[in-house]
Amino acid sequence: MSRGSIALSLAIASLFAASAPAQVRGSMTPPRAITLCQPKAPGAGEQNASAKRVLAAAEKQLDDKPHALAHVHTEGTLPHQGIRDESIDAERDWPLARQAALAWRLSADVRYLHQVNDYLVAWSSTYQPDFNPIDETNLDGLIDAYVLTSATLPASTRDAVRSWLRKLGEGYIERIRAFPSDHKPGTATNNWQSHRVKLVTLAAAALGDVAMLKTAHELFERQLADNIKPDGEAIDFAERDALHYVVYDLQPLVTASLAAKPFGDDWLHEATPQGASLAKALDWLRPYAEGRKTHQEFVHTQVKFDHQREQAGEKGYSGPWNPKSAASLFWLAAQLDPDYQAVAQQLSPQPPDWIGACSYGQ
Repeated sequence: MSRGSIALSLAIASLFAASAPAQVRGSMTPPRAITLCQPKAPGAGEQNASAKRVLAAAEKQLDDKPHALAHVHTEGTLPHQGIRDESIDAERDWPLARQAALAWRLSADVRYLHQVNDYLVAWSSTYQPDFNPIDETNLDGLIDAYVLTSATLPASTRDAVRSWLRKLGEGYIERIRAFPSDHKPGTATNNWQSHRVKLVTLAAAALGDVAMLKTAHELFERQLADNIKPDGEAIDFAERDALHYVVYDLQPLVTASLAAKPFGDDWLHEATPQGASLAKALDWLRPYAEGRKTHQEFVHTQVKFDHQREQAGEKGYSGPWNPKSAASLFWLAAQLDPDYQAVAQQLSPQPPDWIGACSYGQ
């Protein structure tokens, strides 16, 4: 991927590449979204297998319509409790919107752009953030859809989504700042906070808001210090006795790092004064992912709900950890540092299609 400014034709989304100085980006009105993900446009070379599968899947789902809800809630619920089932159904819109956006960038077929627009209009006009990061973490699919198409969306859609993203990002910042400075371990420091940091970072990057991104970086640094020990172990491992939650804790931080990278920052290798870093946390997990170490999940968890999920028949809440569940994490990390590609390929020969369809460059 070119590190200079890239202007794509009106047939596909126009995005700015990673090397534009922060001062220039900050003066854009409105700033345009930038992303490491640059799907190959028509005529730009042979599309890979992931891109072809994205296009095939998008074609099959081209007639799907939005199922936007004002609220979703799955966190802390068992199957069929509350609005869990309808929330899961509605949340399928979010990765579908990203899939349509990728298909638009890959094909320049205006039908996909219209579909993305429909999803963005429906959700930005309907959904009211609850600021529960577990319920809302998968909004990254919807945010990615906006980033990939933003320059070619109708102005009314772009303005509505930007307003919604600002509400989301600023709302999470406000809630994080409400935690006392001497906060005790809990959702202010465990995987919940990692997901909050991710959502703030994604909102900031999608808005091209350098000031918000600076705040996101400060929150990321604080989470590194609070969540990752100098040897790389995440505090979620001790709390839940589960590698499942190590992956769930690290993946949002890697996603945030990918969103920040086009702005010139390397969050992956950034270290605290004590030596903790996201890269070190991935390296701590790596021997388990490679099968050199094993772990029995949730044996000594401190959270009662983990046992309730096992009793309800949900998979993955007992027995040996399945390393393949870390495939997406390591494939995302490999887009930031090719050193992680070998373990990613060991876990899954090919990346998830929404990752593989992108051309990230290094």
